[in-house]
Amino acid sequence: MTIRMIGYNSMIIVKNLHKSFGSKKVLNNLNICFNNNEVIALLGPNGAGKTTLMRLMSGYYLPDAGEILINHHNLTTERIAALKNTAYVPEVGALYPEMTVYEYIKYMAELRRMSEQDFVDNLLSLLKELELENVINQKCETLSKGYKRRTAIAGALIHRPQTIILDEPTEGLDPAQKQSIRNYIKNYGKKNTVIISTHIMEEVEAMAERVILLNQGKVICDTTPKLLKQNTDSKDIGQAFLSLTVEK
Repeated sequence: MTIRMIGYNSMIIVKNLHKSFGSKKVLNNLNICFNNNEVIALLGPNGAGKTTLMRLMSGYYLPDAGEILINHHNLTTERIAALKNTAYVPEVGALYPEMTVYEYIKYMAELRRMSEQDFVDNLLSLLKELELENVINQKCETLSKGYKRRTAIAGALIHRPQTIILDEPTEGLDPAQKQSIRNYIKNYGKKNTVIISTHIMEEVEAMAERVILLNQGKVICDTTPKLLKQNTDSKDIGQAFLSLTVEK
């Protein structure tokens, strides 16, 4: 059931990647290519290595061995060039509580050295797309969990990165907000690389064209949601996930 998608349009190439914490080996000789113009869902049970992989690709961790190439730049030796057009939103977005939504997004734009015109253009678009207009002057510490999530995503997307890595992107959102974010992510993936990690199987079917299933630090399946469902008689993606990851 493995599909190898390796080609000229690969935005991130993970080669022979190893990562351990103490005696615990989290990633073991991992090899994956993440292509442009697609939304890829990283799936796996707790402890499979999903968050560690995302943190490695965002430069938060350094690999013990192997390498990560982002748009042909080695993340270890060409860090600034590799991360120039990459953004990462962790499961718990790191907002500054004393800042307003505007101040936070503006700060993120300044870190990216955006021009004022690009910032204004992108801000107006993001506020509408992520439905943040009504809270633009509100302090982050006063926001609901859903608005905090959307603010963190807006800060990551303000410079329109070619690659966006999202850990549990709809965490804390109500059903209507979830649908809005799903649609936004799917559309963003039409021209960029979007990598999401989620435990919600319906989100995989709603957003992703490709599924990479990790277990015990290794890729055990690289396929599409449709083909993954065909792994079970019930054609259920949740059951397929369990059948491939739960030890018999």
